[in-house]
Amino acid sequence: MDEPHGSNRLGWNTLDELALNIRRDAVQMTHLGKSSHIGSVLSIADILAVLYGSFLNVDPAFPRKPDRDRFILSKGHAGAGVYAALAECGFFPIDDLKRHYQDGSNLSGHVSHKGIAGVEFSTGSLGHGLPVATGMALAAKLSGLDHRVVALLSDGECDEGSNWEAFLFAGHNKLDNLVVVIDYNKLQSLKPVSETLALEPFADKLRAFNWAVEEVDGHDIEALQAVFGRIPFKTGMPSVVLAHTTKGKGISFMENSVLWHYRTAQGDEYTAAMAELADRQD
Repeated sequence: MDEPHGSNRLGWNTLDELALNIRRDAVQMTHLGKSSHIGSVLSIADILAVLYGSFLNVDPAFPRKPDRDRFILSKGHAGAGVYAALAECGFFPIDDLKRHYQDGSNLSGHVSHKGIAGVEFSTGSLGHGLPVATGMALAAKLSGLDHRVVALLSDGECDEGSNWEAFLFAGHNKLDNLVVVIDYNKLQSLKPVSETLALEPFADKLRAFNWAVEEVDGHDIEALQAVFGRIPFKTGMPSVVLAHTTKGKGISFMENSVLWHYRTAQGDEYTAAMAELADRQD
């Protein structure tokens, strides 16, 4: 595996270690702040590790550099994962994570850009992130700039018509500087995606909107690196990484359970969760 950029910056040397740290940080953050959505964070931890550890052109020393890639977490309820990734990569002190969801903290439950280095856009209303990312990508094209715009969506938010308008618009305008990653964990807030509003044949629908699509195991670090390394998948077409994931990945009693969309680990559940993550580190 290629050595990630930023390795040895803080407490990790490989992307697997970074993903584990993101999981551990997020479980602790949501525990201390008594916030929700830990299952949604755990499903994207490996994706965030590859994005921030090896793919995105971002620099904690110059978080607003003009040629940086822009990343938008459209599934803003999983903001604890982005905060953890940013802290692990040196954008702000890791100790700040303990203030997540506390009164007066800028580390809100849904990701916010206000006063937080490395966050481009506040999200939380599902279906807003991709339209904004599409506008950013078009603006870059019109300005002759070559940075990439990456948006990470949930599968459930693909119920929103605003996303399909953005898919249609981006394909029509050949925005090959736009990358969408879809966290396809197949669970929404209350029940499976297939029972709420079925998306299949998902990849075929995206291709019909003039997007180049590749599917990948969203927990396979090497496979994710390989897929991201091929972006853009096709010149003149925006790229979709359809990442098959498991909600709650990494903690056995949280995996594939809708309970952990809103529940937070306290008491024995917190102790058990942290113990599982400690065992993975060993």
